[in-house]
Parts: sequence; C-alpha cells; structure tokens
Amino acid sequence: METVIARPAQALLPVTDCDEVFPVHRIYCVGRNYAAHAVEMGHDPDREAPFFFQKNPDNLVPGDGEFPYPDRSTDVQHEVELVVALQHGGNNIAVGQALACVFGYAVGLDMTRRDLQAEMKRQGRPWEIGKAFEHSAPCSAIAPASSIGHPQQGPITLEKNGELCQAGDLAQMIWKVPEIISELSNYFCLQAGDLIFTGTPAGVGPVSRGDTLTAAVAGVAALSVTVT
Repeated sequence: METVIARPAQALLPVTDCDEVFPVHRIYCVGRNYAAHAVEMGHDPDREAPFFFQKNPDNLVPGDGEFPYPDRSTDVQHEVELVVALQHGGNNIAVGQALACVFGYAVGLDMTRRDLQAEMKRQGRPWEIGKAFEHSAPCSAIAPASSIGHPQQGPITLEKNGELCQAGDLAQMIWKVPEIISELSNYFCLQAGDLIFTGTPAGVGPVSRGDTLTAAVAGVAALSVTVT
C-alpha cells in the first residue's frame, strides 16, 4: 500500500557474529534499579516496585559512534546499562517463563538531560524531555543468549576519557531480568523486537564535548561513544 509520506526508517541493531540485524519495536527503561544509584539520586534504596519510562526506537545510536551534545541542556549525564532484547512477548508473563522471551543482551547508554529531567520531576511531569531525545540511546551489537547465556553477575562499567566513573555488578540489580520482564508485561503487551534498558549503577555524571565514553558489560559487549 502506498503511503502519503515516506515510511520512517526501521530502527535496527547489529547482532554479533551474524550478518542479520535485530529490528527494534519499542524501548523500555527501568528506573533506579541499583541501590547505590537510588541513593545518589536522593531516593530510598529499599526494594520498591520497579517503575518504567520509555525512549523511542529512533533515539538509538547503533554501535560505536558519536553522541551529539543536545540543545536546551547544560547537564547531560551518562548512565551505563545492560540491555535486554526480546524475541517473544505477551501479557502477564510468569517469572519462570520470562527468559524464554530473551533473544540476547547488549550494553547501552541511557543519556539523560539531567537538568530537564529534574525540572520535570519538580513539576510532576513526564520525563521524556530529559530522556527520549535524539541520539539518547547509544547501544552495542546484541550478543545472542544462545551464545553467551543469561548473565546474572559480572562487572558493568563506564570510563570517561579513560577514567573509571561507574562500576557495578549485574548481581546488584534490585529487580532481576526475569522479574523486570514479568512486571513490565503486566502493564504492556511485550513484543518481539522490544528492548529493555535495565538500570544503571552508581557514578552517573556529566559529559562534555570531546569526551570519550567507554561502556562495557563483562561477557556481553563493549561500546565506545564520542561526545560531539
């Protein structure tokens, strides 16, 4: 069927050791999923119910590349995260069935206009202006779970210009991947192609033009981004 305007480009991510690509449907993000990060953001680290926000598929920056410093902000910050890529979905997925939905894993950056996010929090408004802007989701190639399994522990790190800024362990996640998938499916009908950014450890901080960010999840992937 002909369209009245050109069809928007499909967001795609590479897959490691594969010529095929992963088509992205939606991007969900988990807030405050590491206790130390919750504390540094001024919140109680107790195991509160997970909460979610979204980015847009066209916010992705696939693989190593550039992050253009966005307009209307003077405090843009890095957040390194394990990313889950789904091959199946559904509603009300049981925790015990959740990992069957996972195609693979990647490392991503939830780039945040912190000053704008803070203003939205103050006014009780949605976060998208601080979270879902252009180029705000750099993401590595996806490593299939069939090759690496389902990582439950291991270092997750971010270096800025060679200096370690964020260092955590996947085992420190308050809500684990199966629990995240199950809880999220209670609110949305998850689908093949969905990505889930699973939260960031402590150490988030500002970036400046010219910075190089190197993010990694051990045994999964690494990512290098230059702020321009």
